Amino acid sequence: MKLRQVSDLSDFSRGHWLRELLCRGEEPSYVQSSPDGQHLLLLQKSRPPSLLRVVAFQRHSIAGADLERSWQPPQPALVGLLFLQSPVVLGSWVLALVWEHGRTEVWHFVVAMGWQLLQTLELCQGARARIVSVCSQGASLVWCEERPPLGVHSDMSKCAFRFCVCARALEVGEQGVRLGTVRIVLHNSPEYQVLASPQHVFLVPAAAGFATTSKFLLIWHPEKAEFTITAPSAGFIHSKVLHSSSESDFRKLLLGSVGLLSGFAPLDIHTSTMSNSGGLLLVSTKGSVSVVEPDGTQRHIFDLEGCPLAQGSPVQLKTFGSILACVLAGVLYLVDQNSGRLIEKEVLSMKEVHFLESQGEEDSIQLLSQTGIYSFSFSKPEHSIRPEPCLVEMVFEEACRYYQRRSLSSSKLTVEKLKKGGTFQAPVVLAAILQHSLHQKQKPAQGLQDTYAKLLSTMSLELHSYMSLELLKTCVVCAPESEVESYCKELVEQEVSRILQSDMDKDNLAYLNSVFASFPKAAWKATRSCLQLQQNGDGLLVARATPEVWKKVLCQPQLEEVGQNGMVPLFELICASFLRFKPKWLPSFVELTQQYVSNSWSYSSKEGPEGRVPLYKRALGVLARKNKHSGADDEMELELLLCSKRPKAVLQALHLLIRLKQWQRVVEVAEKFSKLSPLLNKEIFTTLLAEFAQHRELDPYLDRLWPLCPAELTASDILTMVLQHLPHSQQDPVPFSSEGNQLTVGLLKPLLQRVVQRPSVQDEMYSDMLQSTTFPPPTPPREH
Repeated sequence: MKLRQVSDLSDFSRGHWLRELLCRGEEPSYVQSSPDGQHLLLLQKSRPPSLLRVVAFQRHSIAGADLERSWQPPQPALVGLLFLQSPVVLGSWVLALVWEHGRTEVWHFVVAMGWQLLQTLELCQGARARIVSVCSQGASLVWCEERPPLGVHSDMSKCAFRFCVCARALEVGEQGVRLGTVRIVLHNSPEYQVLASPQHVFLVPAAAGFATTSKFLLIWHPEKAEFTITAPSAGFIHSKVLHSSSESDFRKLLLGSVGLLSGFAPLDIHTSTMSNSGGLLLVSTKGSVSVVEPDGTQRHIFDLEGCPLAQGSPVQLKTFGSILACVLAGVLYLVDQNSGRLIEKEVLSMKEVHFLESQGEEDSIQLLSQTGIYSFSFSKPEHSIRPEPCLVEMVFEEACRYYQRRSLSSSKLTVEKLKKGGTFQAPVVLAAILQHSLHQKQKPAQGLQDTYAKLLSTMSLELHSYMSLELLKTCVVCAPESEVESYCKELVEQEVSRILQSDMDKDNLAYLNSVFASFPKAAWKATRSCLQLQQNGDGLLVARATPEVWKKVLCQPQLEEVGQNGMVPLFELICASFLRFKPKWLPSFVELTQQYVSNSWSYSSKEGPEGRVPLYKRALGVLARKNKHSGADDEMELELLLCSKRPKAVLQALHLLIRLKQWQRVVEVAEKFSKLSPLLNKEIFTTLLAEFAQHRELDPYLDRLWPLCPAELTASDILTMVLQHLPHSQQDPVPFSSEGNQLTVGLLKPLLQRVVQRPSVQDEMYSDMLQSTTFPPPTPPREH
């Protein structure tokens, strides 16, 4: 990377004053260059008296009127210096100065004439409104304004939601400047900082906001009239389309998500700015740099050194192509946004610098300092100078986290220490193998030590899988829209397979939840493939998954890990996929899972999944979370209860069938499950006998019901039970009722005869003794 001076500021109009302002010690609080790079605007704050001013400097000493605006408190402050596209001339622009009370000055620069004030406009509709943040998106302005309550003694909890996010088109034509109608984007909201990309607007909660509203970001998609609520660190993303202006209320927007959001930690944001790709760059107080994409997902990029960051310490961020430039405490960091790899770290001799736009040069970075404008040029490394692959860097970073968790020392372990020190050899060996194999396409083992070559041959399949996965990810990024779906299916299958072979920790489970939510069909096919689910010749579902995969499926995290961030265990995720794509297979899947559990853990083991919540209950919980309940859900509930073969579940299914009045199936279930155990047989028979006493629906099935009578029940027990469950009549009983639904002795007679004629248990015992061939038994032979 080379540093060269491209301007000593003498090529700017009033360049000597610009240099004087920069060298005076009154550092500009804000610097911005025009879209064509020919103008430099400084927002300057002078020492006492407290004078604020905006000064514009033209490059190449273009003649014309200068732009200089100053103000002094208690005058309203300037909240925005914005360049907007002008639709009249292609590539032309105008400058908008937006003041706190809503007054907006629109300026235009004309060659040989200089800066001209086109028009002064009032952005806000209310006289008491106060703008706290403003940004430009194309030819429109988006701002957050405070609308103070009318009452002096208003409730402060309600006053917290006194802000409103608005948008308004600013049209520049030959006839002048005209403001479009005000569009209320969000009202009754807390204070937000608005940051715009070409297609989206990010709403970042203000630092002084309430803790409950500082746990998430909002992303507004103007073309779709859609809001995305995202808590990036917790993996929570929810989108909602606003069909009418009444739905733009902040409370209504969060109505369906407030329960989950309340359990999240507040956002950790020190600095926020936009990247050239349309993402939101965030720097945490711990020095972690990440990007939030317009779809709400977050990706970690890099960790800055010298952390934690103090509240007032400035951090400057700017993206140039795929390079992220960051200045912190006089140190310039250049990081590859895609891989997170540190390309260059340079200690700057300048006291303070500001990033400028590099016109047409993505491989150079321009900095404004007190002595001029400097350019850092960097180029892609030659093939002869190979940087460490991203995978090698990941090995050392993961090794740092692994050893740090197991270290008793309080000192922080870094990648540099790990590379230099000889204590930990495993990551060094693995990095050497990977770096050599990734560079040597033809003979990856050539030139390695014998031990390394043996390890490489062992790892060859995993390394090949990794390379194919990286290639597939590249195809997804570069593929046309018509082919993305097919690539995504393959990618999801590989990712699900990879996670099922890894430890099922909280991060992997959260990742699986996002995969199942984003690609439900592809995740379902990947699950079928990983579990090797298919139907055999008899139409029965079989699974040929390994015991390790079954253990991952049955892994149930702690409740505190699941409830607060909305994660769902893998077993529940798979059950939900069955319900969505193959409902009739779900009971068979639960039965297969129970068979694996019974073979792997004892029935009462607290270590196994059945020691916590039975699998059929977990599957029923997924069924209960469906939005719409139908008759098919009752049938599914029955199948899940019966496939468990647990006594309580069978009785619950029996009661459900009785409630649905499916008497044919009631008797079929009774006949099938009475054979499982005598105790369950007795429970089933007493339940059906009670139903028999109350109505006549079971009369056609009595010849199938009476054989189920347990051997220990006597005629007296049966009569007592029947009398207890006879329906209560409002009228006095009569000998001969006209109603045909009353129980008669004739209906009970076959059962009573069966019980009376059946020998008792004691009779059978004595009969066995009496039927002995000799009684009493013969005398044993004597020994002489």
